[in-house]
Amino acid sequence: MSSIPERIAADLEQEILERRLDSGARFALRTELIERFGVSANAMNEALRILRERDVVHVKPGAQGGVFISQPPPQVRLGVIDLWFRGLLVDAVDLFEARSLMEDGFASTAAERATPEDARDLAWALEELRNAREDARAYLEANMRFHSAVARAARVPVLAGMYESIVTLVRGTLVRAEFSGPDVCEVIDRNVEVHARLARAITTRDHGALAKALVEHRADLVRISEPSRSPGRSA
Repeated sequence: MSSIPERIAADLEQEILERRLDSGARFALRTELIERFGVSANAMNEALRILRERDVVHVKPGAQGGVFISQPPPQVRLGVIDLWFRGLLVDAVDLFEARSLMEDGFASTAAERATPEDARDLAWALEELRNAREDARAYLEANMRFHSAVARAARVPVLAGMYESIVTLVRGTLVRAEFSGPDVCEVIDRNVEVHARLARAITTRDHGALAKALVEHRADLVRISEPSRSPGRSA
């Protein structure tokens, strides 16, 4: 069971994510937070220590002091989806780059090995993707299920297991997903169509169409950036 400081830290972190505060912005005074939560100074100090260790906030003393935002959200932007994680111990950009590279390899192999059962699984996953266009987190989940179906169709169990480990890690540490940027509906509709082309090329073993769809897939969804990374490190 979580302690009082741990619960306070979780509540404050969620609030910071929801308010989308910039790095350096003053979040609150420590005394204001003590009064708001009705806890002792020691309990609040412990909650703030937890957030400092996560690089979420830093605390400044003095008349101009207070609790300030350290790490700017979003942690990762994947296409038109902003993603926030808690407790992710590997670099988020590297994680999604690895996921993308594996997906390309699975698709090429699946185009040689997919069975009629795999075709049905891809059709179901594609339908889930179409139905999830209004919710960013549901869309990401449907996207991962689609590519898990492609991985299974490739018939390389060891690599499929590694891919599922990445998916499990994403699911276990993701705390929020949100659509962001202009023309979101247009981009998502295009992305659904790209996945439909991937599924069709795999099930018809059309390697030429698959190569074109993979290029579109990379351009459409695999634009990754992270504010905490140095400029120019994106894919």
